[in-house]
This record gives sequence, structure tokens and C-alpha cells, in this order.
Amino acid sequence: MKWFFKIVVLAIVLQSFQCTDSNESDDLITVAQLETKKQEIQNYINGFSCSESVGCGFIAFGSKPCGGPKSYLLFSNKIDQSKLQKMVKEYNEMDELYNIQTNAISDCMYVSPPTEVKCVNGVCTITK
Repeated sequence: MKWFFKIVVLAIVLQSFQCTDSNESDDLITVAQLETKKQEIQNYINGFSCSESVGCGFIAFGSKPCGGPKSYLLFSNKIDQSKLQKMVKEYNEMDELYNIQTNAISDCMYVSPPTEVKCVNGVCTITK
């Protein structure tokens, strides 16, 4: 009876160490995917110039492993902000998943948002 119990426990333990399903690797986020998405967002933002009358805005971008954004993107207020927010949300979720998948670490320093963004020569610029 003791042997039977040991075999059952051993079988349960061995099952917990099974290899991962090959489909899980399809869900892994790559640096190339992040770079492609980042470039797509940057190209979209660069398609809009600013003016003093329209102004500029900013949005938190990226996901630090300890939480919070990696940086802030500046954009002209001419842009479709709901489209930009959707694109950035997708990127941030991908970046967060990448951090989890790679056990990423960071400095955990807080990245402050810009206090003032203005249009300078048709380009959104942090002035303070």
C-alpha cells in the first residue's frame, strides 16, 4: 500500500513538470514586434504638425517592469486622440507582457510627465 501511495505522488509530481504547449510560444512578444508597433505610433504622430493655436499634448508610453510608464510621447492636438490612445494602450499592454515573459528588471525610477509642452517651429517640445 505504501508503494502505491508513493507511485501516485510521484505521478502527480512528474505531471507538474510537463513541457509547455508549443502554442504558448506563439503568444511570446518579441523586441521586433515592439519596435514595429512603436514605429507605427511614431509615424502616426509625425503625420500631424502643431501650431500655437492647436497646441500639443502628451501620453504615457511603455511599461516599466516595476510599474509606470517608460516615457511620454508628445503629439499635436490635431491628432485623433482616441485612435492614438488605442494604439498606445495596445503597445503598453504588449510591453507589459514582454516584461513578464522575459522577467525584465528596471531602475524603478519614477518618470515624471512633462509640466509644459508647446509647439516650437511646428514640433511639439517639452519646455518645462
